[in-house]
Amino acid sequence: MSAALSGAVDLSGLKARAETAGQQPSDGAGGAAPQSGGAVIDVTESTFQREVVERSLQTLVVVDLWADWCGPCKQLSPVLEKLAHEANGAWVLAKVDVDANPRISQLFGVQSIPTVVAIAGGQPVTAFSGAQPEPQLRQWLNELLDALRDQLPGIRQAEEAGGAPAGAEDQGEPEDPRFTEAEDAFERGDFAEAEAAYQRILDSEPANEQAKAALVQVRFARRASEADPSAVARADADPGDLDAQIAAADYEVAQVDAERGFARLIDTVRRTSGEDRDRVRGHLLELFELFDPADERVVRARRNLASALF
Repeated sequence: MSAALSGAVDLSGLKARAETAGQQPSDGAGGAAPQSGGAVIDVTESTFQREVVERSLQTLVVVDLWADWCGPCKQLSPVLEKLAHEANGAWVLAKVDVDANPRISQLFGVQSIPTVVAIAGGQPVTAFSGAQPEPQLRQWLNELLDALRDQLPGIRQAEEAGGAPAGAEDQGEPEDPRFTEAEDAFERGDFAEAEAAYQRILDSEPANEQAKAALVQVRFARRASEADPSAVARADADPGDLDAQIAAADYEVAQVDAERGFARLIDTVRRTSGEDRDRVRGHLLELFELFDPADERVVRARRNLASALF
């Protein structure tokens, strides 16, 4: 997943910035601050310190930065809310409307939404931007919980408490078993089976956008799991080696250096023609699908690709 920030961020700076500006942090809505508690909470500038920073000293807090006008946000947020309820308190989803609470997005240096930031021990530990399929979100969360379980007592306490998540008796429509099969394979790390499962869905429903998006993610996850750091050196040593250029770009995107990976393939497009150019261009377009279309890195790369082609 693409990182939305790098290095440590002093989250307590939100309050300090507001005081320096001679302002009291607003609640983002002109009314009372949201109530705390529950698997999903609405957070504003006035409640951020308590609901996110202080809470993260005990358990994992996942901050969902969204806006009402953001289409990908409307795809991502319901999935995050579902997973938060299923977790039964092992982690908390903190939702932030960036239009109503601009200082929070400024604090994180957010360039596009949706952006999701995991907070533990009062500091961000990882982040991504853009809508992601449920299997990848589950894997991301499971890896975080495994890494933080011994550091944050609230995670283990919630897991040991067990019991059905709130609202488990009313989960709406049953899950599609075809997607469940694919998601289970993905979670096991069986990328070949996950890819085959999603492809079977598309064979019967070619217009299924969820399966299309998930298939792109699974294919990249498989390539990323096999990524070889030496591919970058090979590609730099031989610009004409298309296999090396593509492998290096995959490695760079997997290492959260999407701009470098995009630039590498665009330069390769400039140097090639015919079928070779089509192959590189097609691979680059597939990499774009891993990100929010509004992500500035994608927008810039699309402009540069157009310039390289025409």
